Amino acid sequence: MHFHQKRIYRYTRDLVGKLKKTHFLIAISGSPVDIVGPFCREYGFDKVYGRVYEVDSKNRFTGRVLYRDLVENKAKLLKRAVLKEALTFRGSIGVGDSETDIAFLKLVERPIAFNPNTKLYRTAKQSGWTVIVERKDMTYELS
Repeated sequence: MHFHQKRIYRYTRDLVGKLKKTHFLIAISGSPVDIVGPFCREYGFDKVYGRVYEVDSKNRFTGRVLYRDLVENKAKLLKRAVLKEALTFRGSIGVGDSETDIAFLKLVERPIAFNPNTKLYRTAKQSGWTVIVERKDMTYELS
C-alpha cells in the first residue's frame, strides 16, 4: 500500500484534489476494502465501500465475501449512500473504468469513462459521456 500510494493517474489525482473542496467523495470499488479504504482516505474521500472478506477468530481470511450484493451493485450502493448522507445527485460526477460501472454512471450528472474497457467505452460513446484515456504522461479526451 505505501509503495503504490503515490502511483496514481494524474487525471484522477487532480480531479479528486479539485472535487474534495466542493463535493462529498464516495469511492465504490470491487477491490478489498482493507486495501482501497486507506488509499482513498489518504486522498480525502469521505466514504469508501469495497469488497469485505470474512475473517476467522485467528484473523485469517476464510475466502467468504460478505455483503456481496451491495458491492456488486454499485448503483444500488450509491443510491443508498446518497440517501444515508442526505446528498443529491445535483452536480454529481462519477468515474468508472468497466462495464460494472455503467449502472451507477447513469445516475450521475457528469459520467466519465476513465481508461475504459471496451464495453464501457461503447456505452460512453453511445451515451455522449466523457471518455478519458491516460497513458504514461499524456491525458486524452476522446470525442
